[in-house]
Amino acid sequence: MSDRRTPLYGAHADRGAKFTDFGGWQMPVEFDSISEEHAAVRGSLGVFDVSHMGEIEVSGPDATALMNRLTTNDVTALDPGDSQYAAITNAGGVMLDDTVVYRLPDGIEAGEGADALAGLDRDLDAGSGDPAYLFVPNAGHDGQLYDRWVDYRDGEGLDAAVANATDDWAMLAVQGPDAADALDEATPADRVAGLSKFEATVAAVAGADSWVARTGYTGEDGFEVMCPAGDAEAIWEAFVDAPRAAQPCGLGARDTLRTEMGYLLSGQDFDPESEPRSPYEARIGFAVKLDTEFVGRDALEAQKEEGVDERFVGVRLLDRGVPRHGYAVTDGDLTRVGQLTSGTMSPTLDEPIGLGYLHEHYTEPGTEVSVVVRGDEKRAEVVIPPFLDR
Repeated sequence: MSDRRTPLYGAHADRGAKFTDFGGWQMPVEFDSISEEHAAVRGSLGVFDVSHMGEIEVSGPDATALMNRLTTNDVTALDPGDSQYAAITNAGGVMLDDTVVYRLPDGIEAGEGADALAGLDRDLDAGSGDPAYLFVPNAGHDGQLYDRWVDYRDGEGLDAAVANATDDWAMLAVQGPDAADALDEATPADRVAGLSKFEATVAAVAGADSWVARTGYTGEDGFEVMCPAGDAEAIWEAFVDAPRAAQPCGLGARDTLRTEMGYLLSGQDFDPESEPRSPYEARIGFAVKLDTEFVGRDALEAQKEEGVDERFVGVRLLDRGVPRHGYAVTDGDLTRVGQLTSGTMSPTLDEPIGLGYLHEHYTEPGTEVSVVVRGDEKRAEVVIPPFLDR
């Protein structure tokens, strides 16, 4: 078992966090309680250390071509400061990971991204040089995807630099209805409050030059702050110890928050070995641009035309019980029609909810199914996520 630690591990230990292994990282699962941390994000403000997420930097004359070959969305649509959600698929269209791709200011060289923020011109359109990108693999996937990018680049003879910069960056997620006000207080010159969703900019957060994006994994308004690893503790303390006093949050609340929204968890809701799924099965076809020549395109074009047998949906239990990963879903008469990949008791709704893949005939909202909980069929109904109106 790997024991990679984020730059904030010591600060979390000092606050009494409970830790768990996640993707080879020792991560805080909770500080106070999952329900308290969840409620803070839904009602006011929470801050997460998400430095276990990877950072891969790509730059050079063929950087755009390389990114478009290995992600399912179309990076040519991105200007500096824009970002997009995408899948990473193999030749058969099976998802290896999902990611957010950021277009950095032009001229940043791969391997220098975090350090290059210092003193960078805040006018992102004023840059010059080759295009540069930062994409964020899920925990534990940075090495695998770095190798994939390098191998493809070399095999195709593309002129692009690729760097695994995961150890250079720290990443904090500031989430909740009060997130914009909190960032305004920590960032001078009103640089971030005007960002639209999936826009990013360079800003000094608590005095440290950072890449700030209006993105998140909770369903609330929020920002993700990427900064040089050495500045992480100063920025973390600026939020949790500020007058606004953001609630420190762990992976437990992150999981309940994303489950309420129906967001995919790599390695659980899809996995190339244990849960091989395509973007169309996983209901993220919006992130697939078939007019680009990415790896897996032909397989996905055929699947879009033919349709899928199973699709990702939510279920809400009507009987007592808590749905969990791996539980079977039936038609109520012992015939299996799918299985769950995630499940929890929703802290917001106080209802048991789950996510998983059901046969296409059972994916209409309101369809009655059952979830097998410890051998008993529990009545449930199908929901198209999110479970919350956000």
